[in-house]
This record gives sequence, structure tokens and C-alpha cells, in this order.
Amino acid sequence: MTAITLENRAFIAVAGEDAGDFLQGIVTTDVPGIGPRESFAGALLTPQGKILFEFMIARIDGGFLIETDADYADALAKRLMLYRLRARITIERRPDSSVSLTWDAPAPDGAFRDMRFATAGFDLFRRPGGNGGAVSGDYAALRILHGISGGAEDGNAGDFFPHDLLMDRNGGLNFQKGCYVGQEVVSRMQHRSTARRRLVIVEAAAELPAAGTAILAGSRDIGALRTVSGRSGLAVVRIDKAGEAMAGGEEITAGTIPVRLSLPGWSGLTFPVSSGEAAS
Repeated sequence: MTAITLENRAFIAVAGEDAGDFLQGIVTTDVPGIGPRESFAGALLTPQGKILFEFMIARIDGGFLIETDADYADALAKRLMLYRLRARITIERRPDSSVSLTWDAPAPDGAFRDMRFATAGFDLFRRPGGNGGAVSGDYAALRILHGISGGAEDGNAGDFFPHDLLMDRNGGLNFQKGCYVGQEVVSRMQHRSTARRRLVIVEAAAELPAAGTAILAGSRDIGALRTVSGRSGLAVVRIDKAGEAMAGGEEITAGTIPVRLSLPGWSGLTFPVSSGEAAS
């Protein structure tokens, strides 16, 4: 069993008879589809379809529990209050400020299965509150291995559309539900296959440079590193440009370090071989 504690987390409980309908109308996740002891990725978007807040959301007795970065929790709670109007709900910050993550073991009591990792064929469980254990770098390495975005750990969420972080592939973005904030833009991206930036796994023979370093195809900037752990990392890149470079035998680098890019196998995506081809 591996268990770690992530600090600087926050929890917001949304409870009451209208909690499900309220959240279904504003977030990207299919809220009725959240099963018992499951935690799904989710986001609250700007009207332009970019991520304003990213979080995990789980079903609890009487409502739902949102886990997010502590630095953004007050702003998220305030935004939820703005949308509340006459909904019969309560919105409350919970006292926990950390989350316990467990893998290579059965689900601990009170834990939720992280459905992003489940999509990748791996069992990881999240539970409010800490219990010590391994260092957080082990979690970063695990996210990199499976191609899982770390939200605020991977940069300013406001820079991204949900597609950029593979939320359309891991259950964090639903296209069958009704309207929510930003829905029109992301639905258009989906149906027109215009998503070009994607989260990719980065590997190198040497230590990678710091997060934020540009990913280059020749001299062209096609993205940036987001999470780094030794010789591997995650980046968000233009996969049409990356695919074109790879098809042409052009070197791709992180700064000056040659790298290999791959899309997570669970995503079902492949690199286009030309910039005019949609990812499949």
C-alpha cells in the first residue's frame, strides 16, 4: 500500500434537496452519473468555455462534496453562492485542509475512487484528511505515468479549455447533459473536432527543465511543460504541430533537452500527421 497526504486542499459541501439540479446546471460533470464512493473531475467554466475552477466532486449524504485547491476555495464558494438564486441548498466550507491518497490497496473507509485514474485502469482513492506516508512527489510521478492532469499543479487553470486537460476523455466533461456555463463553446469544439491542445506525457534521457519551459518543434513553440519529475513530465501542446514534426523527423525539445511525446493510451487519441488533420 502507498499512502500520501496532499496539503493545501479544501472541501466545499453543497447540500439540500436542489443540490443535484443546481450543480448539474453549472458544472461540466454529469452530476446524476456520480455513483456512491466515486470522485469525478469537474470544472466551472467562463462563458467563453475556459476553466475558471477545476475540482473533484463526489456524492455524500444529502448532497455533494467538492475538493479543490485551497488557494481558490473561497473564490469558488463565492461563485457558487452567486449562482444559488432560489435553489434550496446550503454551501459550506469543510474544516479539512488535506486529502489522503491511497493506491495499491483496497479502498479505505470513507474514501472515494478517483475516476480519472479508474479511466486509466488504475485504482486510487481519495479521503478528506491526512494520514502521512510517502512524499507528494510520488503522486506527481504517478500522475505523469498515467497522463492525469493535476489541476492547479499543472499551471493556471484559466489558460485551458477542458479538452486541453483531457476532461472530455476522463468523465469530467459530459456532452449529453443540458446547458451549463460555457457549454456552447466546448460543445462546438467537440462537434467540430477543433481541440488541438492536449495533455501529453513527456520523456527524456536527461533531467527535464522546470515546469513552464517551452516545448519546441525545431524553433516553433508548440506548448509548455506543466509537471516535472526527473526525466518525465506532463505538458500541454499543440498535438497537430507535434504530430507534423514527428512525421517529418523534426526534433522536439523541452528547452534544449530532446524529448519524446506520447498521448495517454486510455485517451484513445493519436497525433495527427498534418496540422489540418483532426486528432482521433
